Amino acid sequence: MLTLVLPKGSLERSTLELFEAADLTVRRSSEVDYRASIDDHRIADVRILRPQEIPQYVAEGLFDLGITGRDWIEETGAEVVSLGELRYSKASAQPIRIVLAVAGDSSAQTVADLADGIKIATEYPELTRRFFEKHGITADIRLSYGATEAKVPDIVDAVVELTETGRALRAAGLRIIETLLVSNTELVANPEAAQDGEKRHAMGQILTLLQGALEARDKVLVKLNVSADQLEAVIGLLPAMKSPTVSELSGGGGFAVETVVPKEEINVLIPALKDRGASDIIELPISKIVH
Repeated sequence: MLTLVLPKGSLERSTLELFEAADLTVRRSSEVDYRASIDDHRIADVRILRPQEIPQYVAEGLFDLGITGRDWIEETGAEVVSLGELRYSKASAQPIRIVLAVAGDSSAQTVADLADGIKIATEYPELTRRFFEKHGITADIRLSYGATEAKVPDIVDAVVELTETGRALRAAGLRIIETLLVSNTELVANPEAAQDGEKRHAMGQILTLLQGALEARDKVLVKLNVSADQLEAVIGLLPAMKSPTVSELSGGGGFAVETVVPKEEINVLIPALKDRGASDIIELPISKIVH
């Protein structure tokens, strides 16, 4: 039914891992194969291409559905329908930022401190052009094909570059002075395909699976038993999405309690629960959380 295009490159591994967690495993003959398949009746064909190209291909109707970053949607100006954000990037759940960075010893503190004729290297020439036009500065914008941060100060005066942590820019001796765009990964659709009732329903189902898998990351289900007189103390320890589920045990022998907690807290939480009187504590992995 749906034709799908996924990003190759820095987002490739994390995207494939997400689809596997969502029970939409992407299968291909090798890691360099651009054609793939998903054993799901809603997805007829899968391609893996550069994220820079995906917004335009989806806008043109070459694919019904695609995953790309907001940065490339804005850079290309492609007319696509955003179905929702997928909060993951190359190394974390944090969005990336498109930033303006100058040499560490530059006197510039904001874009207003930059002079007309400043030379800028970037992989985002259109975003950069619009940004400098907005601020009334004439910039000499030069397309960069990589290693952008290495071009200051010998080749250009500043860069507009993406960053997730800022580590690479700092290592190159650069200092961020402005953020042009905060960009999350998004599931986008061709406008015409999104108007098709059957396709739009299938798109929504796929989005539910992907967002459910992301929501479940780094969370676990905790189940335990506790006596009536210690129930309140145990519940007071539990960080729940809404509130813990509490049900009375057969025969009036106390209560069964279950809730979802962050995995990073579990090593402190379980001993504390035991100290408050909880017993039969079970920690279980979670595949998806759908609200």
